Amino acid sequence: MTGPLSTLSLAELAEGIRKRRFTPTELVESASRALAAAETGPDPLNLFISFDLERAFEKALAVEADLRDGKELPPLAGIPVAVKDNLCTTDFPTSCGSRVLGGYVSPYDATAVRRLREAGAIVLGKTNLDEFAMGSSSEHSAYGPTRNPADRTRVAGGSSGGSAAAVAAGVVPAALGSDTGGSVRQPAAFCGVVGIRPTYGRVSRYGLVGFSPSLDQVGTMARSVYDAAYLLQVVAGRDPLDATSADVPVPNAAVNLASGVEGMTIGIPGEYFPDSVDPGVRALCRAAIRRLEELGAEVREVSLPHTAYAVPTYAVLAMAEASSNLARFDGIRFGAPETGARSVEEVVEGTRARFGAEAKRRILLGTYVLSAGHHDEYYDRAVRVRGLVALDFRWVFDSGVDAVFTPTAPTTAFRVGEVADPYGSYLSDSFNIGPSLAGLPALSLPLGTVDGLPVGGQLVGRAWAEAELVRIGHALERSLAASPLQAPSPAAG
Repeated sequence: MTGPLSTLSLAELAEGIRKRRFTPTELVESASRALAAAETGPDPLNLFISFDLERAFEKALAVEADLRDGKELPPLAGIPVAVKDNLCTTDFPTSCGSRVLGGYVSPYDATAVRRLREAGAIVLGKTNLDEFAMGSSSEHSAYGPTRNPADRTRVAGGSSGGSAAAVAAGVVPAALGSDTGGSVRQPAAFCGVVGIRPTYGRVSRYGLVGFSPSLDQVGTMARSVYDAAYLLQVVAGRDPLDATSADVPVPNAAVNLASGVEGMTIGIPGEYFPDSVDPGVRALCRAAIRRLEELGAEVREVSLPHTAYAVPTYAVLAMAEASSNLARFDGIRFGAPETGARSVEEVVEGTRARFGAEAKRRILLGTYVLSAGHHDEYYDRAVRVRGLVALDFRWVFDSGVDAVFTPTAPTTAFRVGEVADPYGSYLSDSFNIGPSLAGLPALSLPLGTVDGLPVGGQLVGRAWAEAELVRIGHALERSLAASPLQAPSPAAG
């Protein structure tokens, strides 16, 4: 798909509007054409759960009127964006990919969405996701799976698959997602776009429907490192409505962007390159590491010894918190009530029966690990192991390492319906979970393709060091644009 939304950066789009090279309505028209192409054919991408092109055109016309009147425009004025459907909005339903909410419309905007609107962005619609953000493929949506623009027989990743695919398909230049255990980074890798999970507390969670509050973070997705970083700059910052949001200065996305990586130290953890990694993914990641060395970075082997415990630790903690969070969806406090129910019990049972299989699985497992007799054995132990995973990263960064580089995912995107084993699906996020448990920022950027399928590399930094990750990611991105990595053969190691 060609057009300004799929070829120009956020800065170029903003400049084009101000210099009247094109209009906001033309951008919305471009988004509409790209969306129509994405949803045409036997395997539509299924990007959005709700969208409103008429409202988008109205907002675009309002920006054009402001421009004619000589008003100063906010930085993203007139630029279409997309928002994951677990972020509350007043003008679109918030479904979380579930039938449980039944057309629920929030009385307020999530803080991240409000800040997007204040920057002038036009929210085109709400993107598809795994139900309540519980999944790694966007197949667990009550509204059907999102497919990968690179190959429509493949998944887009999850749970922010709709946002990643909307950017990759050229419908929008940037989008918001949420990342609990990899839900921004893994779909970004599968779809060939950039995804940033910020430090825990960098972006307000107010208005983000809770899955696992000690892990959830709003993240950004775009076609370039700079655009993803700039979008993060727009939505980040202290919010009095969220007690977990931190009063830490938000870095300017452009600061030191062109400084390169010379003199920086990149850690390579052996635990993130097991034999189970796809040979093509491994080869591209090793080639990217060599490229970082050529750019002047020092590469050092490091160890994160508790990595093997990250997935089960995450499974216990996230499911326990999900069990607690989703208890509110009972048809009385939240959730569309069961019609014709004759008692409170029937209301609750009928409402919760609408949960999909994956959500039910996580609720039941979470309830089990929190139950009497199992709390100490599972939940308390997982909390302690989480501390060890975080300590691993702290020791590595205290040793002088500026960032850790890993594959974003162990494989390329798998086929829709291919991974039936739930735990096998969780392993797709196995390289993303450690940084999430430690509350650290992480960035995924495209490295190239294997058999036409995108491969992502992940950079993990110390807390609040998003600017360093962006600097490294931008340098690698520019180098890859000038000289792409050689796509490995299937037999490459």
